[in-house]
Amino acid sequence: MSELRSYSTRARITPTSFINHYEWGSFKGDADLWMEKYFDIFLYLANWGTHVLKLSLPSRLLDPAMAKKYFGGDRAFFREKADTVTLSFVSDDEESGEWEEGEGQLSSMISVRAELARGDLRALYLGWRLRAQARELDDEDNEPPVPPGLGQLSASLESLASYLRIDSDLLHVAAETSRPLGDTHLDRNEVRAWVGKLVAKEKDALIVDLMVHTDHAPVMELMRRFFKERSSEATTGTVPRRTVNQLIREAETYVKRREHIEAQMRAEAKARHEREAAIASEKHLLSLVGHEQELWAKVDALITATQPKSYEEAVKILVDLRDLDASGKGGGFKLRIKTLRQAHARKPSFIDRLGKAGL
Repeated sequence: MSELRSYSTRARITPTSFINHYEWGSFKGDADLWMEKYFDIFLYLANWGTHVLKLSLPSRLLDPAMAKKYFGGDRAFFREKADTVTLSFVSDDEESGEWEEGEGQLSSMISVRAELARGDLRALYLGWRLRAQARELDDEDNEPPVPPGLGQLSASLESLASYLRIDSDLLHVAAETSRPLGDTHLDRNEVRAWVGKLVAKEKDALIVDLMVHTDHAPVMELMRRFFKERSSEATTGTVPRRTVNQLIREAETYVKRREHIEAQMRAEAKARHEREAAIASEKHLLSLVGHEQELWAKVDALITATQPKSYEEAVKILVDLRDLDASGKGGGFKLRIKTLRQAHARKPSFIDRLGKAGL
């Protein structure tokens, strides 16, 4: 904490966190070095459009060779040092022009690290998708292995995709070849039965690891092994790898189809609204039949009040009387509105309202 304080006198520092807001300048420390020594997750957000997220895991939980299949370049890259793998996600959008607050954003994504530790590779695919979206890849580059569950992202992965501004249409197309996510629920009896099958020597080694290691890596390794052995989703074939260009073309086709469906839905909703409005209008006009003289008298009284609100209410009644006349249920509207205009010609505010209402 003393070392962290030497980099900022204004930061909020606790035994588990460093939080700072800069108005004139930026972070002075080495984020990757701090991740190796102190932290598991880092978020940097700047109001000129830069979003950065870093996640560190022990290499025993995230194989660098696996990370290399997805990460590389400027938008999603990784660093391996001291048995630690640090993933970096970088999104830039200088044209957004939106003022953003960082408060609460890190907490919404913090579970991504635990998901990776359990062997969930969807965050890695999001990193590759970010690289493809930023045009860091060639059109003929093949996509990496598509992990299960891309079509059913967790809340933390949804937050990550949003934070990185990953195109939802491209992600939807990518998810079309993704198998459903296996059950990640831990049933106590099922776990007990699985542990019961382990040999005594292996159980002893596992208990020693749990007691000796200060991190949660042994627990995560056990969970990964349990889920892998329990899974009944072993594939009998391989999913064809698509190229970046194929994914882009499929996304364009999907966008056209989606926009067509949305346009149809809007048109249907508009037609339904218009039908409902017409029915309501007809019902309202029917309620006025036989009350025309009362309504004209009320209009005269409202105009005499010479108040803006009274004028507005009078015009509203006159619109109803006009529509009633047009429907054939009233009569003599044109003559009466002409007489009304002449009688109140010296009330410009009222006459102006009549003009705007088309009366």
